[in-house]
Parts: sequence; C-alpha cells; structure tokens
Amino acid sequence: MLQRTGTRFLIVGLLVVLMALPLFMIGAIVDGRLSYSRDVQENVGLEWGGPQIVTGPRLVIPVSGPVTRMVTESVTDATTGAVTQVNREKTEIGAQEPLVLLPERLNATVGTTTEERRRGIFEAPVYTAQVDLDFDFTMPNVTPIIDSGATIEWDKAKVMLGLESNRGLRGETSLTRGGKTLAIDPASSDGAGIQAFVGDPRQGDQGFKLSMSVNGAQSLQLSPVGRLTHAVMKGNWPHPSFTGAFLPDSYTVADSGFDAEWTIPHLARPLPQATRGSMAFAEREQAFGVSFFQPNDFYQKAYRATRYSFLLIALTFLTVLLIERGVTGRPAHPVQYILIGMAQSVFVLLMVAYAEHIGFGPAYLGASVATIALLTLFGWIGLKLGRRVWVLAALLIVLYAMLYLILQSADFALLAGATVAFLAIAATMIATRNEDWWGQPSPPRPSRRARQEEAAPAAGDEDAAK
Repeated sequence: MLQRTGTRFLIVGLLVVLMALPLFMIGAIVDGRLSYSRDVQENVGLEWGGPQIVTGPRLVIPVSGPVTRMVTESVTDATTGAVTQVNREKTEIGAQEPLVLLPERLNATVGTTTEERRRGIFEAPVYTAQVDLDFDFTMPNVTPIIDSGATIEWDKAKVMLGLESNRGLRGETSLTRGGKTLAIDPASSDGAGIQAFVGDPRQGDQGFKLSMSVNGAQSLQLSPVGRLTHAVMKGNWPHPSFTGAFLPDSYTVADSGFDAEWTIPHLARPLPQATRGSMAFAEREQAFGVSFFQPNDFYQKAYRATRYSFLLIALTFLTVLLIERGVTGRPAHPVQYILIGMAQSVFVLLMVAYAEHIGFGPAYLGASVATIALLTLFGWIGLKLGRRVWVLAALLIVLYAMLYLILQSADFALLAGATVAFLAIAATMIATRNEDWWGQPSPPRPSRRARQEEAAPAAGDEDAAK
C-alpha cells in the first residue's frame, strides 16, 4: 500500500497538518517577543511623556452665591411614627460650579520632531512637539445658565489648558495677552495641565498667544474648542496615522515627514461655547491628531511568516513527493519529511533572533539562504534526488522570495498568498493528470492449504526423478 501514489499523498498531507504544531509553538514565541517589545516601547514612552492630548484652552470663571437644590428628606409623623420621604428645596451659600467659556477662534500650529530611543535591543519612537496657540474669547450672555442671586467673580478668571501629563513639558512655556506676559502655574483642577490668572476678561485685549514645548510618545491630539478651529500639524515621522474624532481636510505624507491641516466649525462638535462645570472629558472625546505608527515591524512580519510557512511547507513536501518518483527505489520516509518541515519552521525563529540585532532585511536573507542550502544539501545526500535537487532548490528560492514580498507588503499579502496557493494546486493537478492513484493491487496471497497442495506435486516429481 505504501507504494501507491494515492496513499503516499495522503500520508504527506497528514504530515503537513502535523507541522502546524511546531509552527503554532514558534508563533507563540514570536508573539511573546512582540508583547515584550510593546511593553518596552510603552514604558519608554511613558517616561518620555506618554500620549498627549491638549484640551482647551478654556476660560474658567468662579461663581459663588446661593444655590437652590432639590433634596429628599425623611419625615417622621409624631403621632403614628410613620416615616415618609419628602422632596424639598434647599438653599446653600457657597461656591458653585464655575462658568466655562470656550474661545471664539483657535489657531493651532504644531511641529513635531521624532527620534527613536533604545532600551536594550528594542527601539521606541518618541517626539518633541512645539505647540503654538492663538485664540481669543468673546463674552456671551451667560444669564440663562447662572442661578438667581449668584455672583460671577470676573476678577478671578483664569485661562486653563489641559494635558495628559505635565512631566512632558520642556523648555519655556509662555502665555501672553495683548503682548503682556502672564504668570503660568500647574493646573489646580481638571487633572494635569497649566493655568494663568488673567483678571477680568471683559476688560482689555481678548487675544491670547500660548507657546510650549512638550515631549510625548505614541500620539499627539488637540481638542477643537474654538467656535472655528484651524490646526496645522507637521513632523518628520514618515508613518503618521491620523486619528481621533476628525480626519484632516488635507495632508501629505512622504519619507521626509508629514503635513496635515484641519478646519473644524463649532457645529461639528457637541461642545457648548458657554457652560457650567468641567468639560475636560468631553473635550478629550472630540480630540483629533496623529499617531506615530510603526508599520509592519519585523515582529508582525515574523508572526505572519509563521502563517505562510504552513503553505511553504506544504509546497515543499508536494515538490519532493513529485520529483522523487523514479529516482530511487524507495520513496522518502515520513521522518525525512518531518526533518524538512522542522527546518522550515525553525527558519522563522532564526529570522526573529537575528532581526532583533541586525534588522529584518539582513536577517531574512541570512535565514532563507541557510534554510535553502540545508534543504538542497539534504535533498542531494539524504533523499538522493540527483540532478532533480536543483528543481527543489529553484522552488525554494522562488518560495522564499515570494514570502519576502508578501511580508513587505501587508496590503497585498492575502492576494499573493491566495494566488500562490491556487497556482500550486493547479500545477499539481496538471503534473498528476495521468497518475494511477489506486495503483496496481498486489495479487492475493494463497491460503495455507493451497500452498501445501502446490508443494505436494512438486515433492512427487522429485521422487519420480530419482
């Protein structure tokens, strides 16, 4: 039965399925290295400043005075002792939720310079951003949102700007109003950020300019708080991923960096120009900006390579099965197929190990050349394929060149993989079009009685001859 072509195909197919086990284990190793690399990048990024979301600027004005609230109180009847819940108005004297005004106009210009910081063998992209904001306020009619009897403390007004982390601030941060520099302090509310007391905003120039330098990693976003927000972002990172609630109106991306522009009217974001209380969370929800994306790094390529290695192993097994016929008296043993599959599985592990030190390109070249040379030598010496070993070598070169192109282009990976699989099946169907899959069955073995009957006349003939 082992000499039948159909049986051999089934055995080789089963061996291909079994090779999924070492590929799965190697994929788990690659995934572990990828997770460790991501942890290092996140830790380095957090130490540098982390993802930054600039919320604001906003004008915050304290409000004080009587506050009337509905409260629920328990009342006990003196006669029956029954307890009932009663809703009553209760007036309290003290601080109320502040009045918050958003700017009438906000122009933002952001320039980022990105570099890669190393920790051990891993790299993490981090950036330094120069943020320049030009904005102004108008004093709307706030009577409808102010409680009766409450007092707006205009002289205690302050401009606030929110950040995800103050530790990313570097250099000098300046805020000017009408050319006059204002003192800046860390924010006292709404989390991280900065603030500056501006006095009565109804008096004097309403135009403000803020300039700051901030470190960060992974992403940088702004909130569109202006009635009309216009933002321009530039940077030297060649792989930006525009993210957030709004995509840019126009952008250019090149190897030298990116340039993007947004224009967002107030009707496009659910943020009132004047309200009470904090809006920091709502502003973060509407933020937009850029992520400093690392496309298709070698861990991702290696993880995808473990998936496509299953196809490479299957095609290699199929090639050996087709070209070994007629070369030797016996077909290749299943153990030899397993050795071929193990060599191709370890290729991925070898590639990752060297890519961490010398980069993906040289590591892939070295691992693929070593694997092709090993399998060619094994086909020559172990499988005794003779001159047909060059067919195996040529196929391996084509397969690993195709795998490199697939890994380099994530967009066309599925297209290329599906095409190769289809062509391989078509080539196999053509090569085996005249194959006798059942083979010639062996003649039935005669029974013991039949063998004895055949032996008896033979013994009689020998006696007669004597």
